[in-house]
Amino acid sequence: MIMHINKKLALLILLATPLVACKRPEPAEPPPRPALTMQIDASSSAQEGWLVGEVRPRFESAQGFRIGGKITARKVEVGDIVKKGQVLAVLDTADTGLALASAEAQIRAAEADSALAKADYERQSQLLKRNFISAAALDSFDAKAKATAARVAQLRADADVAKHQSQYTSLIAERDGVITEIHAEPGQVVSSGETVAKVAVPDVLEVLIAVPESRIKNLAAGSATAVRLWADRSKPYAGKIREISPSADSLTRTFNVRVSVTNPDAGIHMGMTAGVKLPSPANSNASEESHSYTIPSSAVTEQNGTTLAWVVDDKTHKVQPRSISVGPYTESGVTVSSGLSEGETIVVAGVHALVAGQVVTPVAAHINQ
Repeated sequence: MIMHINKKLALLILLATPLVACKRPEPAEPPPRPALTMQIDASSSAQEGWLVGEVRPRFESAQGFRIGGKITARKVEVGDIVKKGQVLAVLDTADTGLALASAEAQIRAAEADSALAKADYERQSQLLKRNFISAAALDSFDAKAKATAARVAQLRADADVAKHQSQYTSLIAERDGVITEIHAEPGQVVSSGETVAKVAVPDVLEVLIAVPESRIKNLAAGSATAVRLWADRSKPYAGKIREISPSADSLTRTFNVRVSVTNPDAGIHMGMTAGVKLPSPANSNASEESHSYTIPSSAVTEQNGTTLAWVVDDKTHKVQPRSISVGPYTESGVTVSSGLSEGETIVVAGVHALVAGQVVTPVAAHINQ
């Protein structure tokens, strides 16, 4: 009897053991994820309006031969300094030489015909004085003499064209400058007008920038600007708006604006990246512009066609998406015209992995604007 009770007790203990083993402690919540953040403040203001462009020469000529032919020699390389009148390339002169010789031969033949027609007219004139021929017969000889003389004049003009074309076999520099591009090599057959080389004047430089529609109304030719190079942002250059395109680009919907650099030096070269500080907007737009801020492009994301930035709550450290309106992208980041306020904190990295209401550990990022 006692043994039977002990067996039941042991069975109950054995059955209860797995239940106790299955009850595990709940896992601890993971710590908040670190997130690089920045605070919107006065230093983030986009009021200055720097736009990125490319340094280009004011004067640049795309030069090509005035006739087609095969290039036999190229006299310059990219980067060479050339003078006005210097030979850049040469075409094969065989065809032009033959054309000139043919034109000159045709002139000699036409001159002989003209001389004969003139002599016939003079003889017939003597016969008319003796009443041996009629005036109508003399008119036909007069017309032939005039026609052969006109033929000589036409062939001489054709010979002048052939002579000029023989001179066009040498491509001559139209101005002093530097060779920036070469598009043809010896042995290549080119057509008339096809670009062979580009000659630029390096002493007169300007910056080409693309200005959005919202800012073009505040610009005027002759307005002073500031220019700085991407390679050395600490060194300022003076600029002046020289030209504003009258129409927007059909793809980007921006206006090309050319800014002359008034004090270039040895540190600025063609093809460099440069930033241009546009003139301050008119007073009517000052209050609107003062609420624009520049934030890193990595802080901007898009969901379902809406442009968003992630704002961090200062007390709970929870993140929430905020719809924003963005303007032009510059070397400092993207301009936000609405949706953010001064004093707010936003996430500037890894925004695509955030979830609304997620708790993060803010880590201040060092942003160089």
